[in-house]
Amino acid sequence: MTTSPFPLMVLSTALGAVWLSGAQAQDATTLSPIVVTSEAAATPLQPGPAAERAKLQRVPGGTNLIIPQDEVKLVTLRDALDYQPGIVVQDFFGGIDQPRLNIRGSGIQSNPLNRGVLLMQDGLPLNQADGSFVIGLLEPRNARQISVRRGANALSAGATTLGGELDFQSFTGTGNDVISVEGGSFGRLGLHAAKGLEGEKLDGRVALSYDKAEGYRHHSDSERTAFHGNFGIRGENFENRTYISYTDLEFDIPTVVPKTRVWDDPRGVMGDQPGDQPNIYLRDPHRKTEQLRLANRTYWGNEDLNQTFGVYWQNLDDTFTDPTVSTPTKGDTYGAQWALNGKWNTLDYRLALDWARSDLDRDQYIVNPANGSNLKRFGDYSLQAENRSAMLGLQWHVTPQWSLVGDIKYTQAVRDTHDNNTGVNTDQDWSYASPRIGVIWQPDDRLRMFANISRSNEAPSYWEIITGSVQNPMMGLASTGVTELDVQRATTYELGAEGSLFDGRYAANWSLVLYRSNVENELMSLTNASGFGSAGTFNYTDRTRHQGIEAGLTGTLPGPAMGAFDYRIAYTFSDFRFRGGEYDGNRIAGVPRHMVSAELMYRKGGLRFGPNLRWMPTDTPVNHANVPGTEQNSYALLGFKVAYQHDKHWNAWLAADNLTDRRYISSYAIRNVSVATAPGYLPGNGRSISAGLSYKF
Repeated sequence: MTTSPFPLMVLSTALGAVWLSGAQAQDATTLSPIVVTSEAAATPLQPGPAAERAKLQRVPGGTNLIIPQDEVKLVTLRDALDYQPGIVVQDFFGGIDQPRLNIRGSGIQSNPLNRGVLLMQDGLPLNQADGSFVIGLLEPRNARQISVRRGANALSAGATTLGGELDFQSFTGTGNDVISVEGGSFGRLGLHAAKGLEGEKLDGRVALSYDKAEGYRHHSDSERTAFHGNFGIRGENFENRTYISYTDLEFDIPTVVPKTRVWDDPRGVMGDQPGDQPNIYLRDPHRKTEQLRLANRTYWGNEDLNQTFGVYWQNLDDTFTDPTVSTPTKGDTYGAQWALNGKWNTLDYRLALDWARSDLDRDQYIVNPANGSNLKRFGDYSLQAENRSAMLGLQWHVTPQWSLVGDIKYTQAVRDTHDNNTGVNTDQDWSYASPRIGVIWQPDDRLRMFANISRSNEAPSYWEIITGSVQNPMMGLASTGVTELDVQRATTYELGAEGSLFDGRYAANWSLVLYRSNVENELMSLTNASGFGSAGTFNYTDRTRHQGIEAGLTGTLPGPAMGAFDYRIAYTFSDFRFRGGEYDGNRIAGVPRHMVSAELMYRKGGLRFGPNLRWMPTDTPVNHANVPGTEQNSYALLGFKVAYQHDKHWNAWLAADNLTDRRYISSYAIRNVSVATAPGYLPGNGRSISAGLSYKF
């Protein structure tokens, strides 16, 4: 994998500035910067935490509000989303690659590709119009907060999947002017710099980051360069903001190994032993993605009646190469959103329209098993995906304590496919309604209870529609095709509550949500014999059921020497089963049944330190037949963090992960039936140490 000289030059200058400043203040060691957003400076297009929390409290279902900069370590997406109930992140190889993000089993089958949730940047979608996304393009260090609406609680007109939506909201103006450097085990290096300007009516900000790692396993180098900028103008009852971003992401893929090698040689890959097939060193599986994105949003009006209009364009150049097939995809995505929000007496109302279209060209090449080059092109497609959505939402405040919430989304989804080799068109389109009705009871500020019934729908992406397989690479034997699929639909029942206990500095916040989703035509994607390439997708012919518990607890306890203990616990229970058909009664492979994340940090002054735990207490099936002996085994990973905030400028942290050097399976290939001796398992990272230093202007 080659390294671009430009980001190295720019960011080495930034690193030098940190080094020189550090020489003048060698004793300055602090925690990662905790950014406090000024509520006075909050605006409709850049709400602060209090405003966003008030917005989420009007949702009759499970939500999360995440402040990434509060984390001691903020290197990967897992660092930002850990300790959050209802959000499951399964590492691919633990870096800036493509972990499997899962909410309520949506997109459960899509590893290592992703679908099932709507990712947004500043209120506008990051997904392609077919629903797919490249999760490694996300940059949590540029997010002042992440707002999550789980399941059908999504607020966007175009968000209709079982998983919901995540909105990464950017820093603006002089918020978090910073320069930072971090590094650690497995060749990890991360550089980040951001600077803004802010006036009475104008503001702007630019941020540049560079990340590189050699990886824990063989053939797992990764590199990412990202630029983010935004510019805003504000007036009375008016705001306009323009966003620009560019990301260049590249990583090698170590792929899967037989289960025994997870314990015997967790760093190894296929090709380390004589006769290994496929040989990863020769076939060179990797992914290289570039994305350029422009977006603009405008708000006008007041609290009683306002409108928001947004447009965006993004260009994608993505090449995904597994051990047998290389799939380059190039194209553009366009989108527009409009929303009207108003109040009339005790009724809040909302109208919204959403349009998105992607024009993509996708090829398929046979990978040369001798050197990883492209041999014959056997697939050549022109793709056009389009979604047209409308939403009407109402919230009736029956009394100051009781609210009834109802909304309905109507969507037309188009997935047109043209095979340039045969001239055959396969046009698929669906129309569906996604209604929801809920109730909120909030007797006081310390308790909020809610319930809702909803309908979700998810159309397939092109990663499910288009298939490709290689029978004999040297003879050029390969096949490709288009699969006609139906929409995955679900009816979900949800009940929950959240609130606070005690008062003052030792208050505790808790949340508890129970849900059950009865799913029809669930999209099932399987991997091929190599353990990595797709073996096709189908709609399960009978019913499936997703149900679970999402619970969280955070708070503070008194500590010795006038200090305090800050604690966080998140528990996600996922019981996903087949309710008929071939695998009746079996568990659906893909998501841990129990997942616990916990942290306890002692805090005194600017010092914080303490242990953390990520625990999967039971085995997880990796195939739908639930074959004994093939499971992902239970594990517990222990970590420790130390952070110190010297003053308002200097911060530093030190973190150790997997202290016991536990060998475990972080993720796996999902199949109908599998055997433990076949490649199908991804070893998790071993013991690692990382550290970071930052200076805030």
